[in-house]
Amino acid sequence: MLLIKNGKILTMTGKTFEPGSIVIENGKIKEVGKKLNVSVQKNDVVIDAEGLWVLPGIIEAHCHIGITEEKKGMEGDDCNEITCPITPQLRALDGVNPLDPAFHNAIQAGITSVMVGPGSTNVVGGQFMFMKTHGRVVDQMTLLEPAAMKISFGENPKNSYKDLNKAPSTRMSIASMLREELFLASQYKKRKDTATENNETFETDFKLESWLPVLNKQIPLKAHVHRTDDILTAIRIAKEFDLRLTLDHCSEGHIVAEQIKASGYPVIVGPGLAYRNKLETQNVDFKTAGVLANHGIKVAITSDHPVTLIQYLPIYAGLAAKKGLGIEEGLKAITINAASICGTDDKVGSIEAGKDADIAIFDGSPMEVFTQTIYTIIDGAIVYQKSDDDSLSSGTNNFSEDYPQPPSFK
Repeated sequence: MLLIKNGKILTMTGKTFEPGSIVIENGKIKEVGKKLNVSVQKNDVVIDAEGLWVLPGIIEAHCHIGITEEKKGMEGDDCNEITCPITPQLRALDGVNPLDPAFHNAIQAGITSVMVGPGSTNVVGGQFMFMKTHGRVVDQMTLLEPAAMKISFGENPKNSYKDLNKAPSTRMSIASMLREELFLASQYKKRKDTATENNETFETDFKLESWLPVLNKQIPLKAHVHRTDDILTAIRIAKEFDLRLTLDHCSEGHIVAEQIKASGYPVIVGPGLAYRNKLETQNVDFKTAGVLANHGIKVAITSDHPVTLIQYLPIYAGLAAKKGLGIEEGLKAITINAASICGTDDKVGSIEAGKDADIAIFDGSPMEVFTQTIYTIIDGAIVYQKSDDDSLSSGTNNFSEDYPQPPSFK
């Protein structure tokens, strides 16, 4: 058993226990509350969190960690397949390297799980996955796969293929290509359903088969959108085919907040500190998240690592909180809202009995620049404990060979 006691426990369910305790067994949260009657045995681990903030593990809702590796250049960049604009069959599972040092930086920042997948070069980039940040084998770190289908609008797919003298070179072409692909996938699904009902043989199409979780509403389209017209085109197409959708980046979302609210789709905002090197990002502002949340839209915050560094995700949420999102919604944007948008809120994102024991313990609000992570716990195991010689900005992978556990504190 692992017992966390005497901390300020922000469950992200609307309840705060101060002081409170959490009982963890077999990688799951067994009990949380203000006064728990717990019998501590000899081999149990006890963390006294007096004066500390105890939160669900921080969640990154959109990034490319491990698929665009740090310090590796071309050899470690597997983010975009720049040979064909329609690649639904690609799986992040086959491209993520868990030994990317950025995973260590994430853990040091209290980030326990991430939504990771292909970039935005292609109209259809492939399948995202949701995974834990601790481990050596990506299959064992996976929580949900596939978790979303990446689609992209605007400048990135336009600029990627214009010099190759092939489509898309306009926004009209992007939308047309996506519609055609969704139409072909819908027809494929109908043929397969009919064959299944009639017990007939059916020839599987590898690319179109990848669309079935989207068409069955098991996972959403994950739309790279910045400008208002691209946001509305993504909504339009998702509605045409009756699909789930998340609006990622959504840089001009504050301009069309009412339309986004009417759509019912959630938003993942960011990266707010990125260089405005494109026309479509000229209106990037940390106020966007607050404007959208104040319209009743579910909002998460993203670093879009490596566009901005993943370990500062809580700070980006703090900057959004400062510009109108507010403290409570800022914390939700990197915990329970992120989990809900990623389709994993039944397992992570809040401190509740039965959920995965992913916990981050800080010496203050994680959205403050001077706050330090004291412990990171994933699946009930202490995977990080602050020491005096920590260097969060080193960018080095300090994992030992066998992932030894830090000493127990009783």
